Amino acid sequence: MNTGQRSARRLAANNVPISRETVCTSCLHRLSHQPRRHAATAAAAVEQPEPAYQEPPVPPVTQTGPRKAYRLLASPVLSRPPLLTRELTSFEKAYYLYQKRLNERLALPFTRYFYYKKDTQADVEWKRKAKVRKTASRDIGVYSGYGDEAWNDELLVGDETAEPRNQVDALIRDAEGKDIIESQPVRDAETDGAEVSGNEKEGEGMRKSVGQQQQLAVERPLPRITEADRTNDTKSLDRKLDRSLYLLVQRPDGAWRFPEDRVYGRENLKQAAERILHQSLGPNLNTWLPANHPIGHHSLHYPSPILSKVPPNRFVSTSHTEDYEQEQYGEKVFFMKGRIMAGQADIGKNEFGDRDFCWVSKEEVRERVEGAYWRSVRNMLAER
Repeated sequence: MNTGQRSARRLAANNVPISRETVCTSCLHRLSHQPRRHAATAAAAVEQPEPAYQEPPVPPVTQTGPRKAYRLLASPVLSRPPLLTRELTSFEKAYYLYQKRLNERLALPFTRYFYYKKDTQADVEWKRKAKVRKTASRDIGVYSGYGDEAWNDELLVGDETAEPRNQVDALIRDAEGKDIIESQPVRDAETDGAEVSGNEKEGEGMRKSVGQQQQLAVERPLPRITEADRTNDTKSLDRKLDRSLYLLVQRPDGAWRFPEDRVYGRENLKQAAERILHQSLGPNLNTWLPANHPIGHHSLHYPSPILSKVPPNRFVSTSHTEDYEQEQYGEKVFFMKGRIMAGQADIGKNEFGDRDFCWVSKEEVRERVEGAYWRSVRNMLAER
């Protein structure tokens, strides 16, 4: 219905005479012809009996006893991701070394004069090194990709040439101007226990001179095993650098769990998880919760209802202003994924009464938590 039709209906409702002078022809035709009603509809409308008795309205009942519900909890699963790649297996180490040697055999390098001018100091140094290691590569051991033994590029059982620490040592020794192989008998299948470094005065003990006095010393990479690993310091984030670590807190009853607290007022699970991290671990913790939905849940049904008093929370504006009682039949915990970006937990500022905390891997979580709790969280935790 357009604006003109609505105006015509208002005129008809106010008992204003309707004619062709006041409304248009289409509106006059619409208002003069009432809609038809089917006989069945009219009969049903006529035959509807009026109720003989109407029940009085029931006044609302004010609840006087405790509320009956489950205890709804949010629990952030805070983790530190791996900082290093995992250790290679023996097969992977041998395979990567084989690929390096195969590449040395198939990819013909440029002539050395492409890089060094003939008879210069750099060219002489290159000749000395190439005579010792027989190849341009520095981390594949004593191997020649163009001789009669070029096909023999596989390692025997027990050979440590493919170990990462040996390759790092070879690269560092080469950077310092030394031979990549010690001038001592190396008792393996490739050298047959013979000295492979040549003249000690020309090889071992020499460094690249920078100017007249300065000596070049290359800094070695840090070890994978830290001091926290040696002392098994579970409060340190520098432990198990190739594994994911998860934060557990020890509750007042002695049980180990992820940090948790009830959801207050109208806050959602993500807001509750952010608040719990602040109240349980202090403000000096930079964390990130990537999602609004939980990654898992844990349900527990109490043998008998527990009457609990729920206090208000000062961080939630929509929570109750006064304590109220609640009859709880169990608890339902929803886990929220979180990452630690910087900082460290401070249990001294915990507001839930938690006694201790630790950063542990997945198998260490299993050793600390209860069986039913572990069955609920085990599929959420990464193996690495």
